[in-house]
Amino acid sequence: MLQRLVIERLGHKGEGVARTEEGLVFAAFALPGETVLAEVEGERARVVDILEPSPDRIEAFCPHYGVCGGCAVQTLAAPAYAQWKRSLAETALRNAGLDWPVQPLIDAHGAGRRRVTFHARFEQSVARVGFMRARSHDLVEIDACPLLEPRLAGAPAAARALAQALAGRGKPLDLAVTAATGGLDIDIRGAGELEERETLALLELAETLDLARLANHGRLVTLRLPPGVMIGKTQVLPPPGAFLQATAEGEAAIARLVAQGVGEKAKRVADLFCGVGAFALRLAAQAQVTAIDSDVAAVEALDRAARTARGLRPIIAQARDLFRRPLDPQELSRFDAVVFDPPRAGALAQAEALAASAVRRIVAVSCDPQSFARDAAVLSKGGYAAKFITPIDQFRHSPHLELVALFERASEATPRRRLLSR
Repeated sequence: MLQRLVIERLGHKGEGVARTEEGLVFAAFALPGETVLAEVEGERARVVDILEPSPDRIEAFCPHYGVCGGCAVQTLAAPAYAQWKRSLAETALRNAGLDWPVQPLIDAHGAGRRRVTFHARFEQSVARVGFMRARSHDLVEIDACPLLEPRLAGAPAAARALAQALAGRGKPLDLAVTAATGGLDIDIRGAGELEERETLALLELAETLDLARLANHGRLVTLRLPPGVMIGKTQVLPPPGAFLQATAEGEAAIARLVAQGVGEKAKRVADLFCGVGAFALRLAAQAQVTAIDSDVAAVEALDRAARTARGLRPIIAQARDLFRRPLDPQELSRFDAVVFDPPRAGALAQAEALAASAVRRIVAVSCDPQSFARDAAVLSKGGYAAKFITPIDQFRHSPHLELVALFERASEATPRRRLLSR
């Protein structure tokens, strides 16, 4: 049904939100202040025409925008866009009953994203590679993405060639590509166990495409050149498909804030959910670091890098499931500062243990405002207050947002918190 909608605001997924007699309606690619004509079905709307455009509307720079689901907000002018991104954190905190100030957004796009996952689907045994449409299982083929850093320029073609080599399986594939120091580092997912002829075909392609490393579900197919990433001054060789911050500038910006939060006086630091050591390998320049993560391969990569690095204090790297076995208050008492950077779901159990601890400084890093706000509320109830909360945008034009926050016990921090009445 065609309906005239007045867009009030952007939602947390980047969709325009309109209020109707039937309730809220969400219109992708519409902007606040706009009046649009849209096909409405339930709470979803597809914009047919923009009757009154927003004064903040600008031209999209990607020809796939509006079709590809990778970018939610590309036509909003920079100042309004930055305020929307910042508001994602403000709204999440407010909904959790916290009135803490949020600093201005830091743009950490830098040279672009250094890792990307392509989807591959097959039509009549021909590989199609790209991204999914928004809220759809339909594939949008792409040959280039302007958000990727230059080292990934050949990634779509490489992903297509590798997928084509496995076309006989007819299985949907994901190809995780990272720009490493030795070239493209690719992990194929969804193929299952390879046959010998498929492995030989992939080996030949790895040579032709000059790949640094090729893996299948994390299992090595071939290693031609060291697939390294630089963390500060230390080179790390991550396991296939390892988690890295989306942009090099994003990692550096987060690490600077983490170091600021930890402070120069901290001599013993815990880095929880450490991954391959984005923070541990930097913090070890001034402190003894205990780095913990459930990913055994990532912890081993960190340990190898730490043993060969120069000018660093000892790093104790441990594999431990912090969701099932969070560090308890007694274990935490050994540290002057704790950094925790959990996955998107947050770290409720570890936050509860931290809230009951005597740790002076806690630095939280999060990629999800909602789980961050939940964990922050736990720390607040334990007597901690936020010294700063800084949003970082390394997923430009998407609703994804990074946050870094420093928490101190309220008696030691500048009083800046009050619980909102519900």
